[in-house]
Amino acid sequence: MARVCQVTGTTPGFGHHVSHSHRRTKRRFDVNIQSKRYWVPSLRRHVTLTLSARGIKTVDVRGIDAVVADILAREGRV
Repeated sequence: MARVCQVTGTTPGFGHHVSHSHRRTKRRFDVNIQSKRYWVPSLRRHVTLTLSARGIKTVDVRGIDAVVADILAREGRV
């Protein structure tokens, strides 16, 4: 599964591990991605989304219908 939020578009960040002696090695800061299943009344079916924690809060505030409409418009399906 790609570590990208479908609502916010958040992707992993990259940086360095820094040891006590300040040697640097590459590392990756992954996004907290969760798989959530929602009932969408306008589509009359369940939809599974891969969301970050911030994306789940966005769905709670805006509503699943508005969020799914934005995702479909972004993908060019509507």
